[in-house]
Amino acid sequence: MKIIAYGIRDDERPYLDQWSKDQGIDVKAVGDLLDDTTVDLAKGYDGAVVYQQKPYTASVLDKLAANGITNLSLRNVGVDNVDTDAVKRNGFKVTNVPAYSPAAIAEFTVTELMRLLRRTPTFDRKQAAGDLTWAPDIADELNSMTVGIVATGRIGRAAMKIYQGFGAKVIAYDVYHNPELEKAGIYVDSLDELYAKADVISLHTPATKDNNKMLDDAAFAKMKDGVWILNPARGALIDTDALIRALDSGKVAGAALDVYEDEVGIFNTDFGSFEAIPDERLKNLMKRDNVLVSPHIAFYTKTAVKNMVQFALNNNKQLIETGHADNQVNF
Repeated sequence: MKIIAYGIRDDERPYLDQWSKDQGIDVKAVGDLLDDTTVDLAKGYDGAVVYQQKPYTASVLDKLAANGITNLSLRNVGVDNVDTDAVKRNGFKVTNVPAYSPAAIAEFTVTELMRLLRRTPTFDRKQAAGDLTWAPDIADELNSMTVGIVATGRIGRAAMKIYQGFGAKVIAYDVYHNPELEKAGIYVDSLDELYAKADVISLHTPATKDNNKMLDDAAFAKMKDGVWILNPARGALIDTDALIRALDSGKVAGAALDVYEDEVGIFNTDFGSFEAIPDERLKNLMKRDNVLVSPHIAFYTKTAVKNMVQFALNNNKQLIETGHADNQVNF
């Protein structure tokens, strides 16, 4: 059995090498991502492990299948950038890692909210300029707020526990109800109801065709004045222009964005200077004290990285050996 793993970073390599040694399976680690220029490296291998930073286009998948590989294992949750027609046409079997560390993302999300509520970005800027005054930057307390969780999967539920630990009231919306949360009376009947009641809106839903830019002008208009927006999930969930308008008007008090709708090719890139970042809307957000932008790092912990690598390799091994896997995605 031979597996090729694309986009392997230095921080992932020890976990890949450990798995390869433990399993006695040859794994070729490639630093470049899977695309049209690297797909031919897969010739002679039985499966490919990949990471979601570039689209898996029909061209790439057709070439991968032509090279004899139809076992594809993603080291991440989202599959929204996989060409589904090419998957079906070529008979691909695709897996993801649905839960590499819900706690990592939940902890980061709440940490960013606390930074916003306690105005630490403002105080950091003031102190760097020698200003050690307090006013007018008085803080808010999470324990007095209602947090609206959008989607109650593993990450949403992990975040919920932390919010509740701070004493916040938690409400949630999900098309699919968790029985325990249902029994506890956590769910509201609609997103509109959640928008109307929540002081904080915490997004934990995957991106789908139905929820593309779900937070748009109409959605913001239904929210409380001074609402806080948290998005560690998918950039496509928020209409960036609408968010900027809501921030300008004060409808949104602040936002923590670990994802961005146009992040591909921008996040995880060193541009050398702030001015060189090639996205004016993103820079608009980054300049604000009441907006925290991070380059898709909520997942980025040692535990999560290890699980992403080794769970994906386990998935690929299962596909090769049996033709199916526990974390197989149905398209």
